[in-house]
Amino acid sequence: MALSAFAAGLATAVQPVSEDADVSSTLAGDSIWIVIIKAVLIVAFLLTSVLFAVWFERRVIGRLQERPGPNRLGPFGLLQSVADAMKLLFKEDITVRKSEKALYIVAPMISVFCAILIFSVIPFGPATRIIGTEEVTPLQLTDFPVAVLFILACAALGVYGIVLGGWASGSTYPLMGSIRSTAQVISYELAMGLSLVTVFMLSGTMSTQGIVDAQTDRWWIWPLLPAFVLYVISMVGETNRLPFDLPEAEGELVAGFMTEYSSMKFAWFFLAEYMNMINVSAVATTLFLGGWRAPWPASWPGAEFLNTGFFPPIWLIVKIWLLMFVFVWIRGSVLRFRYDQFMKFGWKVLIPVGLGWLVFFAVGRELFDHFDRDLNVYDAVAAVIGILLLIAVWSFVTDSKKSEEEAPAEDREPEVLDAFAGGYPVPPMPHQVLPPSPRSGRTVEAHAGKREEDSE
Repeated sequence: MALSAFAAGLATAVQPVSEDADVSSTLAGDSIWIVIIKAVLIVAFLLTSVLFAVWFERRVIGRLQERPGPNRLGPFGLLQSVADAMKLLFKEDITVRKSEKALYIVAPMISVFCAILIFSVIPFGPATRIIGTEEVTPLQLTDFPVAVLFILACAALGVYGIVLGGWASGSTYPLMGSIRSTAQVISYELAMGLSLVTVFMLSGTMSTQGIVDAQTDRWWIWPLLPAFVLYVISMVGETNRLPFDLPEAEGELVAGFMTEYSSMKFAWFFLAEYMNMINVSAVATTLFLGGWRAPWPASWPGAEFLNTGFFPPIWLIVKIWLLMFVFVWIRGSVLRFRYDQFMKFGWKVLIPVGLGWLVFFAVGRELFDHFDRDLNVYDAVAAVIGILLLIAVWSFVTDSKKSEEEAPAEDREPEVLDAFAGGYPVPPMPHQVLPPSPRSGRTVEAHAGKREEDSE
C-alpha cells in the first residue's frame, strides 16, 4: 500500500504531457523565473553529486582494496566529503610570487564554469506540467539543434583552464602538466568525436532531447556498441582519470598543473574534475543508454507510467552512477600508462578504429537503404561485426607486442641514453639503457677487498 500511495503521489505531483509536444517551443515559452529555478537546481545537483562522488569513490576503492574506506564522520562516512570541503575552504590561500596573477586566479574558474555549462542541455525528462499551474516545461534548461556540438565545445574550452593554470603558475612541473593536457585533449577528443558521428547518423539530429526520443524502441548501445566502447575509453582520457591521468601524474609531476594551487583555487580544479566525470557519464547516458527513458521491460506497453512523473530523473541518475562506478572500477584496477603508450594508443588505435567504424557504418547503412532492408537487421549485424573488428584490432596489438618480446636479444641492440642531455633527468625507455655508473667499478673493488680481509 505504501508503494502504491507513493506512485500515486508522484503521478499527481508532476503531470506528464504528450511526448509529441514540441520541446523547443515549450523551452522558448519558459518564463525567466522557470529558467533561474532550473539553473539553480542544476548547480545544486552538480555540487551535491560531487560531494557524493568523492565519498563513493573512496568507499568503492576501499572495498576493492579490502579496507573499509571513510567510515568515521556521519553514517557510513557520508560527511567525510563535507569535512574535506570545509578543510579546503579554511586552508591558507597561497599565491605564487612569480605567477601571472590574473590568469592564475581565473584559470580554475574557467574549468568549473565550462563543466557546469554542459549540463544545461542534458534532458532529465519529457515535457511536464508544473504543479498547480497550466504551464508546461521540459525537465531541461535548454536545447537546440546542435546541442551535442555545444557539449564538445564546452569540453574543449574547459582545457583552457588547465593550460592557463599550468602556464600562469610560473613553475616547471605545472607547465609540463598543462602541455600534456593539451596533447591529451587533442588526441582523445578526435576519437570521441568519431564515436558520436554514428549517433547523429542514426538519430537524424544533434539535439539531446531528439536523440533520446529516437531511442524509444531501442537504445543506441546495441547497434552502436563499438562507438559506445570508443566513447567510454575516450571519456576516461578526456577527464584525466587513471589510467590516463598523465597531466597530474604524482610520481613524475608532483600534482601536475595543480602543483602551485592551494585552498579554494585547488578546490575549483578538484570540483571541475569530478563535475566532468558526471558530465561525460550523463552524455554517454543520453546518447547511448536511452537518457531518461526506463530500461526494458519497463518501457514496454503497459508500463508507460515508469516514463512519467519523477521516474525519468531517477532513471537518468541511476544510469549516470552506473557509469561512475565504471570510472572508479578502472581507477582501482588499471595501472597508469606511460606517456608514449598513452599517445600511441590514442593515435594508432582509437582514431583508426573510430574511422573504420564510421566508414563501415555509413557504407552499410547506405547499402541497406538501397536494397530496402530492415535497419533492425543491420543493427544486429553491425554490432556483431563491430565486436569482431575490436577483437581483431586488440589481437593485432597484443600479437605485435608478443613478437617484440619474443625476438632474440641480439636483434634488439639497446640504445645508450644520455639521461641529462636536455638538462633534466629523463628515465630510459624500454629499448634504452643507462651508461654504466662510474661508481660501480669502485664499489665492486671495495667489496672484493673487504671479502679478502674477512677471509684473512
